[in-house]
Amino acid sequence: MNSQDILLILAFLALVLVSAPFLGRFYYRVMEGQRTFLSPVLRPVERFCYRVSGVDEKSEQDWKTYTLALLAFNLAGFVLLFAILMLQGMLPLNPLKLSGLEWTLAFNTAVSFVTNTNWQAYSGEAALSYFSQMVGLGVQNFVSAATGLAVLVALCRGLTRRSSHSLGNFWVDLTRGTLYGLLPLCLLLALFLVWQGVPQTFAEYVNAVTLQGADQVVPLGPAASQIAIKQLGTNGGGFFGVNSAHPFENPTAWSNLFELASIILIPAALVFTFGHYVKDLRQSRAILACMLVLFLLGLGTALVAEYQPNAALASLPVEQSASLEGKESRFGVTASMLWAVTTTAASNGSVNAMHDSMSAIGGMVPMINMMLGEVIFGGVGAGLYGMLLFVLIAVFLAGLMVGRTPEYLGKKLEAKEVRLLVATLLVMPVGVLVLGSFAATLPGPLASVSNPGPHGFSQLLYAFTSGAANNGSAFGGFGANTPFHNLMIGLAMIIGRFGYILPVLAIAGSLAAKKTAPLGPNSFPTHGPLFVTLLTLTILLVGGLTFLPALALGPLAEQLSIGF
Repeated sequence: MNSQDILLILAFLALVLVSAPFLGRFYYRVMEGQRTFLSPVLRPVERFCYRVSGVDEKSEQDWKTYTLALLAFNLAGFVLLFAILMLQGMLPLNPLKLSGLEWTLAFNTAVSFVTNTNWQAYSGEAALSYFSQMVGLGVQNFVSAATGLAVLVALCRGLTRRSSHSLGNFWVDLTRGTLYGLLPLCLLLALFLVWQGVPQTFAEYVNAVTLQGADQVVPLGPAASQIAIKQLGTNGGGFFGVNSAHPFENPTAWSNLFELASIILIPAALVFTFGHYVKDLRQSRAILACMLVLFLLGLGTALVAEYQPNAALASLPVEQSASLEGKESRFGVTASMLWAVTTTAASNGSVNAMHDSMSAIGGMVPMINMMLGEVIFGGVGAGLYGMLLFVLIAVFLAGLMVGRTPEYLGKKLEAKEVRLLVATLLVMPVGVLVLGSFAATLPGPLASVSNPGPHGFSQLLYAFTSGAANNGSAFGGFGANTPFHNLMIGLAMIIGRFGYILPVLAIAGSLAAKKTAPLGPNSFPTHGPLFVTLLTLTILLVGGLTFLPALALGPLAEQLSIGF
């Protein structure tokens, strides 16, 4: 690493950590209907949305009604997107006259974008029209992120309300999250990306002649608007097949830095939003400290692994023997690994280098980030409510150790909440290990693996981990577009999304109905270094050890075969 690499990491952290507290307060005020500097412009639009949709913004819902509204909205979004993808050939804005997708691929893609996963078993410029990209995928990029934000806000209200049966109104939370929380930031980032060279046009693809005299088709399209929300919404689905490694999606060092920072900007800000809800920013700092410890631990491990000399290149200087296979020469090793670790710490499937070409340990770090449930920063809303589940588990374990009824922020955790917490611990193992085991043992699905031995197993393990974690990235070379994988990874994405949302809302409803007990001298503090340590160990041990045998068969076995 050189000084430029270090400056890149520091600039990235500074952009996120300096902005997050201010943006976090803004989100709190927005989601609670308080006036902000955008209210004069957007409040009339917000009221118009309620009037057109027949929503009473003052009417609140209990957790069951809130959940039913969320499920109905997501089901409607899936049906609409599935229909757009299937009927693409008959819809406008299709300059290449592309036909509709095969039904299992349309199912997989619709599930992918509705669940904020953006797993892509297709190449965008070759398979999807401008209409499908904008009206189909682009809309879901916004509302799937806003859905995660709404669930987080419902959990925050559950933790802070006393003897209440309501968690807010899903339709209001969805509207505010989209209108105030995502659209303004996306507009600013899209304009910045257009300035940097990302296309935003409805023009047809351009025929060009290369320097070698060969004919080449240059794909265009309304890319900048989708790139902005794919990053800020922690979606990750690229307009083009190679995603953020494509020079039209990520043309410059500045676009790389600002896209990278935008991936975890909102998840980091929401940590402070939570602090404003509970009226204790010490809770925010403790959670953020845990996230940063896990993030930096993963980043450091990945950088060391990628800068280690390959055995076949051991005679070269270290800076020349660092693995550049699969990495953009525009970015290099450090920027590539920073992107890989950031996107898998968040639930963002974009890539600016090929994860399949990383070293065994370098590729294992993104896999572990996802196996933890992507709670290090996670998706918009989804990352923090996943982290809060681990907070409650850590509090429960602390209560067991000292023989006291566990409580968090004055709310006692009883049998009902503990059973729901245990249910969430099964989501990732079922989505990854159970569904992945079918793909690993059946000869047909196994044919999608392009490499022999441990690395081939890592390809398969990464695919189902990415689906269940709602990430969307993949090891290149894995043949994902088969009926089996389209359906099974689609099922993994559904389990990974709603397997958390349903228990989270049930826990929120249960906690909201409880009275808040005053904190006393015997209460376990949840804001100091001791709790940060306990929370970090809980995530690593409870969340991570489940996958150690699978990792031993994949990346660890591959690393042992070439030596440390």
